[in-house]
Amino acid sequence: MSKVLHATYHNGNLVLDEKLDAALEGQKLTLILVEADSPSQVELEQSERIQSFLKWAEQYSAKLPADYKFDREEAHER
Repeated sequence: MSKVLHATYHNGNLVLDEKLDAALEGQKLTLILVEADSPSQVELEQSERIQSFLKWAEQYSAKLPADYKFDREEAHER
């Protein structure tokens, strides 16, 4: 089982933001600590995907006149 939990280290204790499942009582767990201030690999990958999408979408974008106003009713008439 893998789960990402958030916690705060305070006075030598790790205080979880949420309780663990009772089924884990007495089991040994392995912790991997990652500082919250540094972006995780998942966040970095997501950021790269977003940038890639925006770059792709820019190819198909059109410049609209400054006075352009979208009219929903007109669009539905078509």
